Amino acid sequence: MNSIASLYLKNQVQTNSPGKLVLMLYDGVKRFTSQGIKAVEKNDNEGANNHFIRSQDILLELMSGINLEAGEIAKNLYYIYEYMHYRLVQANLKKEKEPAEEVLVMIGELRETWARMLKEKDSQGDIPPQKKAAAMGK
Repeated sequence: MNSIASLYLKNQVQTNSPGKLVLMLYDGVKRFTSQGIKAVEKNDNEGANNHFIRSQDILLELMSGINLEAGEIAKNLYYIYEYMHYRLVQANLKKEKEPAEEVLVMIGELRETWARMLKEKDSQGDIPPQKKAAAMGK
């Protein structure tokens, strides 16, 4: 990566909220998985390996950031990431695009859901839940 792109990425990581960083990671999984699929189609085994490993690394990073004590949703999200990681390993080992295509669908849905949640959060502002409930007459 050239130095300008590296500086831009570093700035993005340092200045974005944790929620937006998750979106960036989802985008990375999508980008590298897509590139891995294209490499498989071209019989570029080295390229496929490199791209699938980048996606796998991002998923491992997402998994490491989950607080499993936060409840059932956190555990379920962890298992989804773990499954996607497994499917990318299969795609990489067998140099097959089908498992990776499955991951693309899943990460696309997660990204869409996450983006919608962030948009709703932004539209509601950072009002504590107790005050939101009081404002709604609850």
